Amino acid sequence: MNKFFLSLLLLFSVYTQAQTADSPITWESSMHKISETEYDVIFTARLFKAWHLYSQYNPEDASQALEVVIPEGKTGYTLVGKATESETQKEYSEIWEKEEIFFAESAIITQRIKIVDTTIPSITLDIYGQVCKQACIQVSASFSFPLDGKKLIKEVIILNEKSKKLTKKLQLDLKNTAFLQTETNTAADSGSSLFNIFLLGFVGGLLALLTPCVFPMIPLTVSFFTKGAQSRRKGIFNAILYGFFIVLIYMLLSIPFHLIDGLDPSILNMISTNIWLNIFFFVILVFFSLSFFGFYEITLPSSWGTKMDAASDIGGFIGIFFMALTLAIVSFSCTGPILGSLLAGSLGTAGDPAFQLSAGMTGFGLALALPFALFALFPNLLNTLPKSGGWLNTTKVVLGFLELAFAFKFLSNSDLVGHWDLLKREVFIGLWIVIFTGLALYLFGKIKFPHDSPLKKRSFLRISFGIFVVAFVVYLIPGTFKTPTWNLNALSGFPPPQFYSIYERATDCPLGLNCYKDFDEGVQAASEANKPILLDFTGWACVNCRKMEENVWSDPSIYALLKNDYVLISLYVDDHEKVLPEAAQFDFLKANGTIKKIRTYGDKWSTFQSVNFKNASQPYYILMNASLDILNTPQQYTDITTYKNWLEKGIENFKNNN
Repeated sequence: MNKFFLSLLLLFSVYTQAQTADSPITWESSMHKISETEYDVIFTARLFKAWHLYSQYNPEDASQALEVVIPEGKTGYTLVGKATESETQKEYSEIWEKEEIFFAESAIITQRIKIVDTTIPSITLDIYGQVCKQACIQVSASFSFPLDGKKLIKEVIILNEKSKKLTKKLQLDLKNTAFLQTETNTAADSGSSLFNIFLLGFVGGLLALLTPCVFPMIPLTVSFFTKGAQSRRKGIFNAILYGFFIVLIYMLLSIPFHLIDGLDPSILNMISTNIWLNIFFFVILVFFSLSFFGFYEITLPSSWGTKMDAASDIGGFIGIFFMALTLAIVSFSCTGPILGSLLAGSLGTAGDPAFQLSAGMTGFGLALALPFALFALFPNLLNTLPKSGGWLNTTKVVLGFLELAFAFKFLSNSDLVGHWDLLKREVFIGLWIVIFTGLALYLFGKIKFPHDSPLKKRSFLRISFGIFVVAFVVYLIPGTFKTPTWNLNALSGFPPPQFYSIYERATDCPLGLNCYKDFDEGVQAASEANKPILLDFTGWACVNCRKMEENVWSDPSIYALLKNDYVLISLYVDDHEKVLPEAAQFDFLKANGTIKKIRTYGDKWSTFQSVNFKNASQPYYILMNASLDILNTPQQYTDITTYKNWLEKGIENFKNNN
């Protein structure tokens, strides 16, 4: 009897908490049996005065539509079509410029379900939606219904007051957003067809080819396909197959977005900047480089080889597929942010975002596949040439030195994101000096590796390349000085940023500029100085961010604008190792009703960027004033002239606003 009253008290406390919480909507629910396998689940929503709950049929690119879903991982039952709704109202929205469909005062939602597995003890349904008055609140509720006739259990997801307050603070009240809408509308117009999205993805793939994370795969590709085919016809087939697998892998990367609702656009950036993944890439590339040097051969177990001899075509297919997969994985540190931008862009456009993402990813994969298919074809053309001593082994050793140099880029990513302070800029450059000095000594015949033939005569090509490597080493040396005689602009993106130094610097901001790494502090400083803000979404492992800083920001005319006329706020979206103070940690309720835990600075600033600017790529630059008026269209990776004109236009608009 005591247990009975205790259960009643517990149920009453949960019900009271749900009804009296600071929410303008309350829920009631019931379930009616239609047959042995079909039920109607009825949800009744009560709305506070003047609040609206939006229908399932509310138009796209407007207030969030109601959705009834089966939670991820729940099986044994399915939804039968869409839920039926009680009477709705329509009203034209000046904000969205569309006629919206909503419930006022109350809503009755009836969802039919079909039981597929009659042994399951209960079913669970989740409801996601949005209620608006003068402000909008995302709402969600989860309901479990036992199938044995017992009382249902209801759980309503409610953020605590701290999370509500910090979530509201994270969402900016931006003004003069026509500049943002211009960019968004352009993307939406160009994204009106899947073909146009495909072309945008193709352009993104071409840009990815210029990033240093893709370079290490060139030696691997050449080495792999050099010993791949015995005939020209077979070589051409393997090269085409390699390109096809690259496209297929990138297309398959979009499949989860068809199956899982509400994935965070910043997830790709989080993966690409993961410390342990980058360390894994470092180890793999060092492993390959030592193999190129001839210290060991990377071969399959003999039993595998026997089986592959019996089914050589299948074995070849598997090897080529895994080469394509290796390309996708190793290059992800640079391609991840570009793919994240494709994801964020597809989520912010009309139409089915998952199909748009698939089209963009396919275009991206094709752009990467074309040159690498040519690289795969090139070694097979080499195989048709007459053998000429140890030239092929020399090529492998040179590629081994390059692989070793590239490997430290991934270790540097881990060091930067983890704030380990081990691989500072001068240390990184010093390691490259040692590696390329070793390459020069090898080319001049001063050092040998296990499979080298006796060097009787140094060819003109070998001596010329050796002199070029020596010149490159000389070029690197000033990079280890406290005050370099020249900047290593040709290597922008490879070494750590200039402020990440063994020497004491006046500031830890790019190029010695003054910057703020907290948005509120930067806005306060801009208000006091009466200057416009350059909001810089960047990352520790962001290659194009370093290129912009060292090649574009370093231009004297642009540097003067940044130093004298702007307040710089640099927000590092990949800073997932630096934990926020306890008071600044909170739970963020995403648009699909799921919770994202904001625990690190990277969590906060990546969410801040996605929520306010619908973008997840870096670098990403916004011009605004301290009153949050946008001053110009957002800018990304670009050239000196475009960036200078963009900054000057921002200053002009700032003065006009004042």
